[in-house]
This record gives sequence, C-alpha cells and structure tokens, in this order.
Amino acid sequence: MDFHQLLLNRHSIRRYTDQALNPEDVKLILEAALTSPSSKSARCWQFVAVEDKATLEALSKCKPVYAASVKDCKFAVVITVDPTKSEAYIEDAAFAGALMQLQAEALGIGSCWVQVRGRFAEDDEPSENVVRDILGIPYDMVVESIVTFGYSAETRKPVDPAKLMWEKVHVGKWRQE
Repeated sequence: MDFHQLLLNRHSIRRYTDQALNPEDVKLILEAALTSPSSKSARCWQFVAVEDKATLEALSKCKPVYAASVKDCKFAVVITVDPTKSEAYIEDAAFAGALMQLQAEALGIGSCWVQVRGRFAEDDEPSENVVRDILGIPYDMVVESIVTFGYSAETRKPVDPAKLMWEKVHVGKWRQE
C-alpha cells in the first residue's frame, strides 16, 4: 500500500479482537516512535509500553470518556515528555504518536489516540496523575497521551478524497469566507 492510501485507510479504532500482536510488529511500532523528529533533536519524549491486561484496565479509568478502548487493546504506549528539554514538547509527543499510528496501519494493526494531558478522571483527579500513579511516572514528566493498538474488530471505510475539506486550505494568504 502506498503512503497516500495508508493515510486514507487509517482511522481511530476503538474495538479490538483477541488476537495477540506479533512481537516484531510491536518492536516496529516502538521504533517508529524512536525515529520521530523532535525539535532541535531534543528527544524530550519517553514511552511506557504496556501489555499487561490488569494495567490496561486500570489505565482505561484515567478519564470517563474515550479511554474505554485502553482496556480492550492488546498493547498501549503511554507517551510522556520532559517540558524542560524542548519548548515544542507537545508537538514532539504528537509526532511520535502519529508515526506509531501510521506504522501500525502499515502492519494491518488498528490504533487510537487517547488524550491524557488536560483531561480529568471521574473524581476530577487530573488524568495525568492517574496514569503516573499506575505506571510510576515521575511528576516532572508530562503525560501526553496513550496510544492503543490491536487488530480491528470494526470495519471502517477509507476516507473519500472527494469529501476532503479543501475550503480549509488557503493558498498564498488567508482568504475570508
């Protein structure tokens, strides 16, 4: 599959089968994160790979909405960043997550981004603190997100290029609507 087709096929997948992931595929997904660009080559990111079902279940409770897919995935990566190493730490974390998701899609593995930074658990505890406590992440690291992975238990149609929102593209300068 060429890169453009990969982009059209990739969707957020929140339901996964019980099929285990190949360890070599997991390694390739992690390599994608480690090869992601970072501002000034600061590499301010660090990753926690999680496969333990009980830990995934606990992580799924870091926020009341949209984290349920964590408990059903086969593998998740928690993306953390050190904000003192780069002013672009959020962008660096996002880029690493996106590359992992694209690598997963190329391998036929579904994925979903679960935002953590700035979100809250049901008891109003910051989601970052919930994840930190479960995984022992130091408080000087920002917990950006959790990316879930597994074989898709749902069917999604590719994006239709004819439905792309070209009105969101401004050429040369901003044009008023």
